Amino acid sequence: MAWSTRELAELAGTTVKSVRYYHQIGLLDEPDRAPNGYKRYEVSHLTRLLQIKRLAGLGVPLAQVAEIGTKDSDGLASIFRTIDAELEATVEHIQNIRQELAVLSRPGASTDVPTGFSAVAAPLRDNDRALLTIYAQLYSDESMDSVRRILEADPNPELDEAFRDLPEDADDATRQALAERLAPVVRRPGGDHPVKLVPKATTPHQSAAVHSTIQHALEALYNQAQLDVLRRARQIGTEPG
Repeated sequence: MAWSTRELAELAGTTVKSVRYYHQIGLLDEPDRAPNGYKRYEVSHLTRLLQIKRLAGLGVPLAQVAEIGTKDSDGLASIFRTIDAELEATVEHIQNIRQELAVLSRPGASTDVPTGFSAVAAPLRDNDRALLTIYAQLYSDESMDSVRRILEADPNPELDEAFRDLPEDADDATRQALAERLAPVVRRPGGDHPVKLVPKATTPHQSAAVHSTIQHALEALYNQAQLDVLRRARQIGTEPG
């Protein structure tokens, strides 16, 4: 018994286009033809097509499907272990997406702050939210957890508003007074930073890029008076008591 291309594709649960493509790349041998010129597929072709379909369904690249018959057991195991590791990473990625979707589905969740920051987002302005989003991209999860805990546990709405409302043309006395109030937040007694921001960067070049990006973001998101206050606050925080 022989089958046409369409019949073979239907039996294997695939498409005529796929069968022809497998011929084109050398995965499936061309069958003999009947006197009328039509292809005549045999059981061996169906078996091979089912094997190709199975391996491709498992994630084996078609380029490696062709090599399967030439690999020893160690070679085969290596191919399948690699695919399994890739699937594991994909599953982890999907789980992370589902966790984030679960958080975003809660009442009051916000998409313009990093995951987990919705509870502290209400008083934040657009520039604060933008900076947090950039932080989440560049700094470790542990760093962001620390930032969130500070925002949750140590709120000072009046001081926050004074900084956020500081005009570009604020005079020197106003800047200095605000810097002195901010200094304990920028650097706590004993010389410990409230938050230690650890970049995700793994090379000196990447670390330099993180520093440059944050500096650029600060300059874009806050006015010069605010940046001056932050510089003064850090300087006060480093001075001997």
